[in-house]
Amino acid sequence: MTDKLEDGTFSDNRSTPVSICFKDLRSVFKLDELGMEIARIAFPAALALTADPIASLVDTAFIGQIGPIELAAVGVSIALFNQVSRIAIFPLVSVTTSFVAEEDTITDAGPHDTIKEIETLENGLTLDSEKNMLIPLNEQTSKSFDIAKDEQRKKNIPSASSALIIGGVLGIIQAVFLILAAKPLLSFMGVKSDSEMLYPAQEYLKLRSLGAPAVLLSLAMQGVFRGLKDTKTPLFATVFGDVANIVLDPIFIFVFKMEVRGAAIAHVISQYLISGILFWRLKEQVDLIPPTLKYLQFGRFLKNGFLLLTRVIAVTFCVTLAASMAARMGSTEMAAFQVCLQVWLATSLLADGLAVAGQAILASAFARNDYDWATLTASRVLQLGLALGLVLALFLGFGLHFGARIFTKDAEVLRLIGVGIPFVAATQPINALAFVFDGVNFGASDFAYSAFSMVIVAIISIIALFILSSSNGYVGIWIALTIYMSLRALAGFWRIGTGTGPWKFLRRYS
Repeated sequence: MTDKLEDGTFSDNRSTPVSICFKDLRSVFKLDELGMEIARIAFPAALALTADPIASLVDTAFIGQIGPIELAAVGVSIALFNQVSRIAIFPLVSVTTSFVAEEDTITDAGPHDTIKEIETLENGLTLDSEKNMLIPLNEQTSKSFDIAKDEQRKKNIPSASSALIIGGVLGIIQAVFLILAAKPLLSFMGVKSDSEMLYPAQEYLKLRSLGAPAVLLSLAMQGVFRGLKDTKTPLFATVFGDVANIVLDPIFIFVFKMEVRGAAIAHVISQYLISGILFWRLKEQVDLIPPTLKYLQFGRFLKNGFLLLTRVIAVTFCVTLAASMAARMGSTEMAAFQVCLQVWLATSLLADGLAVAGQAILASAFARNDYDWATLTASRVLQLGLALGLVLALFLGFGLHFGARIFTKDAEVLRLIGVGIPFVAATQPINALAFVFDGVNFGASDFAYSAFSMVIVAIISIIALFILSSSNGYVGIWIALTIYMSLRALAGFWRIGTGTGPWKFLRRYS
C-alpha cells in the first residue's frame, strides 16, 4: 500500500522509481476511470495520426502503378516534405498540447485572470495543492456572476491563439523555402541533376509545398484540441480530408493524366479541407482574438519550442540521412526503402495516440500537483504501449509479406521490401515505447532533457548509419535505424527510472 503525503508524494518504502513501469501491471487493460480517459483520448488520436501516413501510402500505391522511377521520386519528395514539416511544427504541437492542458485545468479550477495564471506556470508554479486553484486577481468580482458568465462565453486559452499565429507564419515560410530550394534539397537527398528521378521529384515537391500553410495550421490546431482532451474533432477533420485525397488521387493521376502532379494537387486540396474544418470547430469553443500581445505568451513558446526544435532537428536528421543513403544506392533501393519506411511510421504512430493521451492527462495532473494520478497514468500508457508494439510486430511480420504487392510489382523492389520486413516488424515494441516515453516526458514539461538526450542519441545513430550503410548497404541502414529507436526508448526510460527532473518525487517512495 502507499500513503499520500501532504505534498502529493508517496511514502511506500518498498518502491523505487523504476517500478513505475510495472505498477498495477494486472490492470493494464482495465477500463476504470483512467483506462476510459486514456481510451477516449488515445483511440481517436491514433486514428488521426495514422490518417496522413495512410494517405501517403495511398499516394505511394497509386504512383507505384506508374513506374518504379516515379515511386522512388515521390518517396524522396514525401520524406523531404515531412521532415521539413516536422522541424517546423513538432515543437509547436508538443508545447501547445502541454500548455493548453495546463491552462484548461486552471480555467476549470475556477474563474480567474488568465494571464496571471499562465505567468505562474511560466515561473514554474502550479495550482495551490490545498485549494486546487490560484488566487483570483480581482477579489471584488462576484464569483457567481463570473461563473454564470463563464458558462456562456468561449474559453480563454492564450496558447491557442499563439499556436495559430506561429503555425501560419511557419507554414508560409516553409512553402517559400521548399519551392525556392527544391533542387538543392533534392540533391542533398541524393537526387542529382543527372538522375531520372529529379524532374518528377521536383514537380511533386513544389506542388505539395503549396499546402504547407494548411498542414502547419491544421497540426497547430490539433495540438490545441489535444490539450483540451478532444481528439475526436481532429479525427473527423483528418478522415474527411484524407478520404477526399483518396477519391481525388485516381481522378487527377489517371483520368486527367497528371501523374505525380495529380497526386500532389489532390494532397494539397485535402490539407486545406482539414485546416478549414478544424478552424471552424475551434473558433466555436475558444476565443481566438487576443486582447493584448502579452496575452499570447510568445516568450514561453519560444523558450520551450527552441528546446524541442533542437530535439526534432536531431530526430529529423537521422531519418532524412537514412532516406538519403537509400536514394544514393539507386531508385530500386529507394523505392523499397520508401514502402518500408511509410509502413514503419504509419504503424508506429498508433503508439503516438497513447503518447498524446499520456501527455494531456499528465500535464493536467502536474498542473494540480496530483502525483498519484501522474504515476498511475505514466505506468498505464507505458504498459499499453508495449502491448501495442507486440501486437503490431506480429501483424506486420506476417501481413507485410502479402501486402507488399499493393505498392509495386517490380520483382527487385519486392525482394528488397522482403529484406526490410523483419526490421519493420521487430522494432515495433521498441518504437511504441520510444513514442510513449516522449509523450510522458512532454506531459511533465521535461523539454530540456528531451532535447539534450536526443542530441546524444542522434550523434551515436548518425555514426552507426555511416559505418553500417557502408559495410552492409541496404541492410545496414535498417540495423542503424533499429539502434536509433532503441536508444530513444532507453533515453526515455532513464529519466523516469532514475527518478530525476520532474520525476524526482518518485525517489520519495524509498
